[in-house]
Amino acid sequence: MKNNICNGASSTIYGLGFVGSLIYFVQHAAGFWAVILAIIKAFVWPAMLIYHLLQFLQI
Repeated sequence: MKNNICNGASSTIYGLGFVGSLIYFVQHAAGFWAVILAIIKAFVWPAMLIYHLLQFLQI
């Protein structure tokens, strides 16, 4: 039996960012499909943030 020990700090930060972005995107949504799109955006925003940050830093 394996014991996996990991630090949950990054999961907590991602979770808080997800909830915050979900609230932001849903507040600006009007209609059912806009809410669905807002949920998808809330899942994807960290990847887009890192992509644009690395592109800005030219790494």
